[in-house]
Amino acid sequence: MFRLQNLIKPLLITFIMSQSGCQTTELEKPSASSAAEAGFSPERQLTRGPGGRVLTNTGVWSPDGQWIVYDTREVDFDGNSIRMVNVKTGEVREVYRSKNGAHCGVVTFHPREEKVVFILGPENPTPDWQYEMYHRQGLIVSTGGASVGKTYNLDACDVTPPFTPGALRGGSHVHVWDSAGDWVSFTYEDHVMAQFKEATPANDINLRNIGVSVPGRPVKASKANVRNHDGEYFTALVTRTKANPTPGSDEIKKAFEEGWVGAHGYLHPDGTRQRRALAFQGHLVTAKGQTIAEVFIVDLPEDLTQPGDGPLAGTETRLPSPPKGCVQRRLTFTADKKFPGIDGPRHWLRSSPDGSQIAFLMKDDNGIVQLWTLSPNGGTPRQVSRNAWNIASAFTWSPDGKFLGHAMDRSICVTEVATGKTRRLTARADEATAPKSEACVFSPDGKELAYLRPVADSGRFYNQIFVTSLK
Repeated sequence: MFRLQNLIKPLLITFIMSQSGCQTTELEKPSASSAAEAGFSPERQLTRGPGGRVLTNTGVWSPDGQWIVYDTREVDFDGNSIRMVNVKTGEVREVYRSKNGAHCGVVTFHPREEKVVFILGPENPTPDWQYEMYHRQGLIVSTGGASVGKTYNLDACDVTPPFTPGALRGGSHVHVWDSAGDWVSFTYEDHVMAQFKEATPANDINLRNIGVSVPGRPVKASKANVRNHDGEYFTALVTRTKANPTPGSDEIKKAFEEGWVGAHGYLHPDGTRQRRALAFQGHLVTAKGQTIAEVFIVDLPEDLTQPGDGPLAGTETRLPSPPKGCVQRRLTFTADKKFPGIDGPRHWLRSSPDGSQIAFLMKDDNGIVQLWTLSPNGGTPRQVSRNAWNIASAFTWSPDGKFLGHAMDRSICVTEVATGKTRRLTARADEATAPKSEACVFSPDGKELAYLRPVADSGRFYNQIFVTSLK
């Protein structure tokens, strides 16, 4: 009887999955007494012991694939150390330690050089300048070579009018280099506009936008305020938001969770190449009054220093304006779907290396969060995965553009983009130790994935960094 049940069970599961339109892959294997018996890839735990550990959603591997960088947050933004762990030996090195009451976190590696960038909160915080979304900056630290340990500001800050072009007036967040390691994107909020509680014809309010920092144009800020500081990169906001979007329009009140499009941009329908662009989520208001997130893109000019229709630095009553040549477009139109809008765990839009596909998460008609892709030129989104479980984490592309790595059903999985087939790499964990939603990041050679799982230690659970391989 036992043997008969074991023969029937896989067939029954396959039948059910086929009727529901889901892929039948290794996900449907019956449980085994060990991961090895089930054909799963072995997991390797790299970190141990108490303490906070958080991986960013991308860019956590060193260019040579030998180190994984992380921060030490436990609750909110309370970390004070940036560290990296060696993938082969488990050695942990401290890259940076904040001082004077500041906190740091959300770190990413440069794709080609031994340096990282991360958020630094205010040193010597005061009642009027505590850590806030609009009180933070990007800091770059060298992790190797002759300049190891050297730090310098990514973005300048000038909160004293007249404001300085190329400087911000608030806080940058989740800094990510493009594939060449030249430009850096981030989300941004504005200290000056945060002083206004309501948008009026005379003034804007603080709204989340996306900014870009470019090298080669260091910015000197006024020293009129103790919170002002210089920056090594020239910085501009590249998106446009509106506090009260017209329902049913393409106006957005929030731009967020961006990603660079392609290693070398993407091709327009006429064959011309857009060298640099960012895909992002935008909150708009539907004709029915519902706020949803849709996929947007902004094409970037080669020169971000030229003003567009307003001052790059903003004014005392207006947000900074995008540079000349920034073109913002809406790509998805999902208001009439059964489950409208981008949905699922917090995730950043990620483009295939060739720039032809932008990946995002959205519910199918059964209410299950699936992987979808879309051309940067627009069109109908393509549903990639058709699984019975929600995609449960942020995701990344393999360097060859064939797979998307993610968590699902308490496992680490990869989905083949061409076929939509999902393969479970790790055995299903229990609820308390399941992979976290923050990150599932491919290594530079595409052979491994890095992620977080909680592990019990002295009666508490602490995030630990794991890697698993693609077999």
